[in-house]
Order: sequence, then structure tokens, then C-alpha cells
Amino acid sequence: MAADDIDAFLKGLAARWQPASRKVICTSLRSYFRFRALLGDDTRRLSASLPAIANWPRRHPPKVLTDSQIEHFLHAFDRTDPVGLRDHAIARCLLDLGLRGDEATHLTLDDLDWRNGTVTLHRTKSQRVQHLPLPVQTGEALAHYLRDGRPQTDSRVLFIRHRAPFGVPLGVAAIRSAMNRAFARCALADQFCNTHVLRRSMATRLQKTGVSIKEIADVLRHRDVNTARVYAR
Repeated sequence: MAADDIDAFLKGLAARWQPASRKVICTSLRSYFRFRALLGDDTRRLSASLPAIANWPRRHPPKVLTDSQIEHFLHAFDRTDPVGLRDHAIARCLLDLGLRGDEATHLTLDDLDWRNGTVTLHRTKSQRVQHLPLPVQTGEALAHYLRDGRPQTDSRVLFIRHRAPFGVPLGVAAIRSAMNRAFARCALADQFCNTHVLRRSMATRLQKTGVSIKEIADVLRHRDVNTARVYAR
């Protein structure tokens, strides 16, 4: 094996592999060359020929919905139907509070403080309890769902199944499917899917109104402020 062989091999990978994958290959080759060196082979030139693979994270701004697309998306829910009321309330939580799908599934009736206008999150990714302000439009969507859409049940979980087995909390997959159906109804399924795009859209809207990166990181419950710097792009 010569340096030219390694160069040709990596160039072949470049046509079909992402930079992160090529970086793993280089790391594996370096480990192999160190192993061969322990056996007595001179692998210094081969190791030196391995390139440093550039793989800058978050090179592009996050893909988010525009204001008009958000309006179309929110109108894609049938609010004359109990399931539509539930899914619209979920969408508002994802868009207005920046909730992750898993955080939405664990919301309970006890987490809503109507008097003080706050929502308490107990099951966050960072394992920290966090209190968020409850926007008026989000509160109205939740109240409409609780008053006119939510089935009678002893469950304290906020978002539950409307079909048998009744009263069972919605899972992340069910919430993801509900949002994808809404994207399809408003002809946006070819551009967006799942729930995280709604969280990113909320963060981008905050950035456009002048909210600092630190404040966005706090709202998104990021431990590291650098994780939210992508929205500055």
C-alpha cells in the first residue's frame, strides 16, 4: 500500500459518502496504521498521507417554515372535530413553546398554571424542570381542546388517544404522524415533515424579532448556548 492508493481510495468515497463518514474511515485507518506500527511496520508515511476531512457543522441556516406557511399549516386542522382540536393544540405547543415531541407527550393537566399563565416542563432532555410562559393563542387552543374535544377520562396526561384504547397518552410517533398529515393537507409535505421543524421555526421567529441567542438557548432548553448559534445564520 502506498500514499497514492490511500488518496485514490478516499477520492472514490468522496463521490458517494458524506464528510462525516469519510472522517470515520480516516480515523479507522489511523488506528490500523498504529496497530501495524506496533507489529514493527513503518507506517509513518501512510499515516501522514491521511487528509483532515473538513466537516463544518451547521453550514447552512436551519430549514424552517415562513410566516405564510405557518398560517397555512395551522389552518390545516379541522377544529370542528375533537381529534382536529387536539392536533391543533399540539401544533400550537410545538410552534409557540418550542416543545420537542417527547416533551409534548409528557404534558399533564397539572403542568398548566392558568392563573399565572405558565407551563411547567418536567421531562426535558436536560432533565431539568423548566417554567415557560403560556402564550395567549396557545392557551386558547388548549382550552378549546379541553372544553370541546378531550374525551372524558381519569388520565391526567394532556394529549390522549381518542380511539380505543381510550385515555392512553399519545406517543411521539402519533404526534409526528399528526403533524405530517397536516403538512400533507396544506401541500407542504414535499418540504417539511415531523415535529422538529416547528421547534426550529419558533426559534427562527424569535431571532428575527431581536431575541438574543442566549435567550433562544434558554427557551429551547439547550445546555450549551453554541447549539443555538445556528439561528444567527
